Amino acid sequence: MKIKRNGWVGLAWLSPTLLFVSVFVLWPMVHLVWLSFTSTSLLGGGEWVGFKNYTTAFNDPKFWAAFRFTLLYTVILTPILMGLGFALALLVSPNTPLRRVTRTVTFLPVVIGLASSSLLWFWLFDQQVGLFNRLLVDLNILSQPLVWFRKVDTAMIAVIISVTWKVVGFGMILIMAGIQSIPSDLFEAARIDGASLWLRVRRIILPLALRSILMATVLSVIGSMLAFDQFYLMTGGGPRGKTFTSVYWIYQNSFVRFDLGYGAALSVILMLVIMAMTALQLTLQSRGKA
Repeated sequence: MKIKRNGWVGLAWLSPTLLFVSVFVLWPMVHLVWLSFTSTSLLGGGEWVGFKNYTTAFNDPKFWAAFRFTLLYTVILTPILMGLGFALALLVSPNTPLRRVTRTVTFLPVVIGLASSSLLWFWLFDQQVGLFNRLLVDLNILSQPLVWFRKVDTAMIAVIISVTWKVVGFGMILIMAGIQSIPSDLFEAARIDGASLWLRVRRIILPLALRSILMATVLSVIGSMLAFDQFYLMTGGGPRGKTFTSVYWIYQNSFVRFDLGYGAALSVILMLVIMAMTALQLTLQSRGKA
């Protein structure tokens, strides 16, 4: 009886969380899947169309162009964020006053909204009044101010710079937590044995902080795959729609073309890709733990 009573008590404590997850996660997900099989419009109406939206999606060249662009953005951005995040984590992991200040300054952009930081960097890259152009001209790196968002390559560089400034501190904190969880005795023994910094990083930090690094990497990949705000505000999908990301294309179909059913189908496809990445992350973490 006591075990049964404890079970009901535990369920009572869990009920607010279960209710929250059911209302704000499970039900929207079920509704999204249901919408993907209909021709529902944002203006109202619609009917059951089965797999028609998915067939259209798999034959939609613009969706796959947006998906390839998103993958390219992810492949370029993730190593930059992880490399800088790991280097900063190594730099600020010791608890000294100067390093604590450095942590705070590096992490501050993380608390700024992505839309706000995107608008900030949009004006910093502006051809006429942007400080970034002025700095590059003054340093003789550019002969004249550059229109960053006229070409895909320079637009990509501008967005990557803005996102790196915004989120690198998040990866730094995650990796730093993994480094600080390593027993200090290991570092002291390595120093006594004459191990160099590179040897300590390769033989101690990387193996023991691997789970934190993998977590930061997967969160970075998922965040990049869901990129929208920065491209919506900085490039507007241009030039000529070549900087549309997957989520941006979903937005275009759902809220510009009013085709909620097709947008839902695209969302389900993207959700399945992200779920596969999450499964990969869990597999890598379990292997790292073993």
